[in-house]
Amino acid sequence: MRRFVIFLLLIASLAGPRAAFAEPSASQARQAAGPAPRDLGLGLIYYRVHALPADLPTDESIRHHACVLDLRYVRGSAADAATLNGWLKFHAGAATPVLLLANAETSSALLAPFASADAIAGLVILGPAAPDFAPDIAVNVSPASDRRAYRALDSGTPIDSLLTEVVAKTRNDEAMLAREHLPDSALSNLGGDNGEGAAPDKHPRQLIDRVLQRAVQLHRTLIALKRIGSG
Repeated sequence: MRRFVIFLLLIASLAGPRAAFAEPSASQARQAAGPAPRDLGLGLIYYRVHALPADLPTDESIRHHACVLDLRYVRGSAADAATLNGWLKFHAGAATPVLLLANAETSSALLAPFASADAIAGLVILGPAAPDFAPDIAVNVSPASDRRAYRALDSGTPIDSLLTEVVAKTRNDEAMLAREHLPDSALSNLGGDNGEGAAPDKHPRQLIDRVLQRAVQLHRTLIALKRIGSG
C-alpha cells in the first residue's frame, strides 16, 4: 500500500510541471501572438503598436500585403529605433508599402532614422504636422481630435465607424417643406419660430480617425493607379 501511495505522489509531481508548462500566462500568449491585426479591406492590414519591440508583427504573411503600422504616442530608445528600422527595411517595398502613423508625441528617437538620406522604399509616414514633426503626408487634424480618435479604438469602437462617415438623411416632412417655401410672416402665423430657439442637434458629431482614414485613402489610390495590387 505504501509503495502504491509513493507511486501516485511520483506521478502527481511529474504531471504538475507539465500542466504548468501547457498553460502559458495571458501576457506570454499575447507576446507570442503579437498585436491583433485588423483587416481594412483589399489586402490592407492594420497593426497598433503600444510598445517596442514586443508589438512588432511577426507573422511572415505580412510581407505579402500592404500594412498600416500605428506608432502614435509610442515611446522608445535608440535601440528600439534600430529594431524598428530593421523591421521596416525587411517588410516595406514598392509593392507592399508600410503606412506608418505617427505624431509629435511619437518618440523622436524612433523617427530619427527616417530623416536621413537613406530612405526606405515603400515607407510613407502620415500624421498631423507639428513644429518638430514633418510627416511625408500631413493630415489636418488637431492633437486633441487625433488623441480622441486614437483612444476610441482601444475603448472598443469598431474600426469601420472611425473610417467611414455616415451622412444623415434629410427628413423632408411637411414642416421642413413649409419652412423652405413660405415667407417668415407666414411661418409665424403657422406657429413657426423662424429658426430661433431651434432644438440642438441630438446626434453628436461622428468621431473619425483622420490619420488612419488618410492612410486607407492612400492605399486605395495606389490600387486605382495600379501601383500595387489588391488582396
